[in-house]
Amino acid sequence: MQERGQKVIVSNRKARHDYAILDTYEAGIMLQGTEVKSLRLGRASLVDAFATVDDGEIFLRNLHIPEYTQGSWTNHEPRRTRKLLLHKSEIERLIGKTREGGLTLVPLRMYFSDGKVKVELALARGKKSYDKRQDLAKRDAQREISRVVGRRAKGME
Repeated sequence: MQERGQKVIVSNRKARHDYAILDTYEAGIMLQGTEVKSLRLGRASLVDAFATVDDGEIFLRNLHIPEYTQGSWTNHEPRRTRKLLLHKSEIERLIGKTREGGLTLVPLRMYFSDGKVKVELALARGKKSYDKRQDLAKRDAQREISRVVGRRAKGME
């Protein structure tokens, strides 16, 4: 039976706080069998993960997929480097953008799409601390506005 739709395995919420997202890409990822089984159980961590460009290929580093509990000697190494699968034109575009300077490749989330594991990769620029404070202030102001509008709609004010 073939799976349909998307099922999110793990998302990197801190990345949206620490980076200004400029562009996103969907990439496949080369995995071993026990890694996929571990991901089906929803076990992974993108906390320290980042992508690098080596010899015209893109690799995901520091992605933690814990060992599969029922695995035997064929189990995988939890923090091994994994190759990302993108079209050549996308890879060339990403290489050009990251060489410009100040831009990094950050994984935002991992998910199953029609039974295949995909990684949402973002081209991002690191935020300064004052940018983070501005974003928090905007979010708080927006929350307060929606709260007042909701009260008015209910006739409480």
